[in-house]
Amino acid sequence: MIPLQPFGRTGHDSTRIIFGAAAFSAVDQRDADETMAYVAERGINHIDTAASYGDAELRLGPFVEQHRDQFFLATKTGERTSEAAWAEINRSLERLRTDHVDLIQLHNLVDEDEWQTVYAPGGALEAVVRARDEGLATNIGVTGHGVTVARQHIRSLAEFDFASVLLPYNYPMTRNDKYLADFEELVEICEERRVAVQTIKSITRAPWGDKEQTTTTWYEPLQDQSAIDLAVHWVLGRPGVFLNTASDIRLLPKVVDAAERFEHRPGEAEMTELERAWGLEPLFV
Repeated sequence: MIPLQPFGRTGHDSTRIIFGAAAFSAVDQRDADETMAYVAERGINHIDTAASYGDAELRLGPFVEQHRDQFFLATKTGERTSEAAWAEINRSLERLRTDHVDLIQLHNLVDEDEWQTVYAPGGALEAVVRARDEGLATNIGVTGHGVTVARQHIRSLAEFDFASVLLPYNYPMTRNDKYLADFEELVEICEERRVAVQTIKSITRAPWGDKEQTTTTWYEPLQDQSAIDLAVHWVLGRPGVFLNTASDIRLLPKVVDAAERFEHRPGEAEMTELERAWGLEPLFV
């Protein structure tokens, strides 16, 4: 059983594992339907997608149409101006076959020029606020990648009272002292303001580099169950955070299995051995 915890101040108790529908970017409808049946069976009650995830919103649509009230539904807009973001939000609702989402997020808001555009007059922030005010979205969040994302999220929270943030968090990234310090500072702010903290890239092994890509994740993931157990348990061992699943439907059962058996956070010796045995490398440097 995957435990629930409050998703910030949204009023929703979400499973600590959130289904990352980036895994639906290039699957057929049958695979998507079977995966969503599995998600429901395992009790996962929170779905996260984005307009830019290929056909993901389209693949979710049939399930959302039938089960809308049973799940917390989040999507994202990557547009930076108000007009373009407004159009994309409405397109997402059509693709998802719903009249509202529980969370609309500004997607990957890290680049400085894009960051400035979003918060300036005519920027995408205006569109997500409009979506909230007109009932198209209940809450507003912000997401991002890279080693500067935690610092940018701190700046974003100074600009607007977001309900959630999303960013990478895994053991190899904690080797970067600056990133870890920024992450912990961000989490402290989020705890004070009751902002939900979503984490991604939990089972990252390394960048693909010259290796043949064998999964639909854009990084090389851990695939051994025991290794995934340690990586997932390490993230879940950080109180308060959520873990968004990897973008490959074949990895989903392994991540869920690990989460269902979570009891405590692995120690430093276990994680150091995992790092050595599997050649873990930071995805972002």
